[in-house]
Amino acid sequence: MNDAWEVVIGLEIHVQLSTQSKIFSAASTRFGAPPNTQASLIDLGFPGVLPVTNEQVFRKAIAFGLGVEAEINELSIFDRKNYFYPDLPKGYQITQLDAPIVVGGHVDVVLESGDTKTVRLTRAHLEEDAGKSLHEEFHGQTGIDLNRAGTPLLEIVSEPDMRSAAEAVSYARHIHQLVTYLGVSDGDMSQGSFRCDANVSLRRPGDPLGTRTETKNVNSFRFLGRAIEHEIARQRRLLERGEKVVQETRLYDPDKDETRPMRSKETSKDYRYFPEPDLLPVEIDQAYIDSVRRSMPELPRQKVARFVSQYELAEADANVLASSSELANYFEEVVKIGGDARHASNWVRVELLGLLHRDEKEIGDSPVNANELGTIIARIVDGTISGKIAKSVFEALWEGRATSADDYIMAEGLTQVSDTGALEPVIDAIIDANPEQVAQFKSGKTKLLGFFVGQVMKETGGKANPQQVNELVTKKLGD
Repeated sequence: MNDAWEVVIGLEIHVQLSTQSKIFSAASTRFGAPPNTQASLIDLGFPGVLPVTNEQVFRKAIAFGLGVEAEINELSIFDRKNYFYPDLPKGYQITQLDAPIVVGGHVDVVLESGDTKTVRLTRAHLEEDAGKSLHEEFHGQTGIDLNRAGTPLLEIVSEPDMRSAAEAVSYARHIHQLVTYLGVSDGDMSQGSFRCDANVSLRRPGDPLGTRTETKNVNSFRFLGRAIEHEIARQRRLLERGEKVVQETRLYDPDKDETRPMRSKETSKDYRYFPEPDLLPVEIDQAYIDSVRRSMPELPRQKVARFVSQYELAEADANVLASSSELANYFEEVVKIGGDARHASNWVRVELLGLLHRDEKEIGDSPVNANELGTIIARIVDGTISGKIAKSVFEALWEGRATSADDYIMAEGLTQVSDTGALEPVIDAIIDANPEQVAQFKSGKTKLLGFFVGQVMKETGGKANPQQVNELVTKKLGD
């Protein structure tokens, strides 16, 4: 990036709230139903119908607000935002303008460098989602599926505090982690539950903010980073040629790795906002806010601090294990069964996450459950198997060749050899077969201990107890 330009980024994140019914109707929010089967007359704006607000959306929005240390607006008012789009059947969207439920707040984001950056929030407001336009299924035409119309959204608006695509992606990941921890949303980006709009502008350092563009509805962290990088490069080329950036809404095309114009960017005046006449203001008292606070789970930063304190883990390791509530719960179950937090941390972070990444699986789809991994660790701790054998047991469970760690260990005869009477003849034979290495060891090359231990492990097929082998070899070479 040319140092003559400063990048300024703000994100608007649309989070679908995980309620059973829509924000203003009793229609289901279940994903995957046949098109246009879950849109009620209220969602479609038929004459004579009246919206009724789903109380659960307030609880979820307040939980988010408390999670980012924001102010909860005690008078929450809905407004009409008027605009035309084919998948907006009413011709307006019910949203919040002047009295959003969440005001201000901040999050402390851990960047890839390990540094922490504070990103301020402007607001988070409740609104209804629009339907969905389907372009791929109909050649030369567009289909409209209104199942999503009326699904509750929390739109989270940041201040323009980010200065790179990497910072923006880290911030988006942090918000995703928070809303899933809180149970505010399932966060499934493939289903549109978490979508990002990126506002990007460039300026000379110290100058006022430049003209921004908004890249809409980016639904993966990887694409968000690429879309922002492309828009930074595009705007820089324009400015360095002496041209102007046009304020507009753009779309990101992942196949071409580029953004393209969608429409000119509207201002709030264009939407002709006015208070929603069919909904009364909602008063939220402190007792209600306190009840939400008491129901909130342990937040990510609290969990990291506890993992460091309770399990004596490094903060970097604790951050990995607490990256999702599902992974954190899995780790703690492994500790409960296996009885050793350090072993559990290493196995979950290295072996488990490595295979999940390789096979493109989520933690909920792991072929090895926490109970079985905990059992493997317990068998390492009690000396039944070695670490090397443990990996073969884990692989058998992962590949479906076994369903029980203990049963597999017994069936395959993998129990560690700890009988001194059985190990000594093997060690004696290896010492007798390697007189040169014995002489070198006795002359001070003590690193050769590993050679002898390795030979014993090889001879026993990895079943010998490594600690016992170390002790016996050391004793015999010292005689």
